[in-house]
Amino acid sequence: MGSTRNGFSMLVLFGIVISSMIVACAGNFYQDFDLTWGGERGKIFSRGQLLSLSLDRVSGSGFQSKKEYLFGRIDMQLKLVAGNSAGTVTAYYLSSQGPTHDEIDFEFLGNVSGDPYILHTNVFAQGKGDREQQFYLWFDPTRNFHTYSIIWKPQHIIFLVDNIPIRVFKNAESAGVPFPKSQPMRIYSSLWNADDWATRGGLVKTDWSKAPFTAYYRNFKATEFSTNSYSDANWQSNELDAYGRRRLRWVQKYFMIYNYCSDLKRFPQGLPVECRRSRF
Repeated sequence: MGSTRNGFSMLVLFGIVISSMIVACAGNFYQDFDLTWGGERGKIFSRGQLLSLSLDRVSGSGFQSKKEYLFGRIDMQLKLVAGNSAGTVTAYYLSSQGPTHDEIDFEFLGNVSGDPYILHTNVFAQGKGDREQQFYLWFDPTRNFHTYSIIWKPQHIIFLVDNIPIRVFKNAESAGVPFPKSQPMRIYSSLWNADDWATRGGLVKTDWSKAPFTAYYRNFKATEFSTNSYSDANWQSNELDAYGRRRLRWVQKYFMIYNYCSDLKRFPQGLPVECRRSRF
């Protein structure tokens, strides 16, 4: 009887510990975000379950989270600008503020009708970025909603699309590479005109006759990891199992179109230190 009681107590204690490490929050845009610029071009509707950003010749629009996050998993479903979206950029990212800010980026670079979007990713630490990887997607991101996720831990950052890992940026502080781990970050998104560079290096300009351009957001979810659980196995795990690593290799083999770690022309004196470390 005593052993049963002890076992039950241990299970209760285990449940309390787990709940203290992970706090999941299903989002409502009214409660969790502020529309920060663009006037009426940003809208929240469906009782806070749907948000849209629009861009016209006068202005784009954007929003940011009310809350800051330090480690966790951020999920958001997006449906991107349809049709001829050349010149437009839909940015969805985490960022702190200031000249030594940290940042984790998804940027969706528009294109002419029939051509694929380019998904641009980057990681900034202490104000320094230049860690770009770019991908085509294996689906049309304008027809339906798809989930774009960031897992941010002290050991690594993982970018996922529909729960498929597309990129892992590992902590290489031991080799002298800064890693974002001390500055809380807000969630931001914006839809803006970048036709000086976004589509074919600025060769294709925005067709304003197609305006307004609109992107949609839903099903935001934030899962926070307590900073008191650094030593726990959940923090130490590599996150990707064998299946996840196979999916990552599949994406990088067939859909990656740019990797700064392969750009020898850009780094004639040698690739960045983190590029010479193991991939997974």
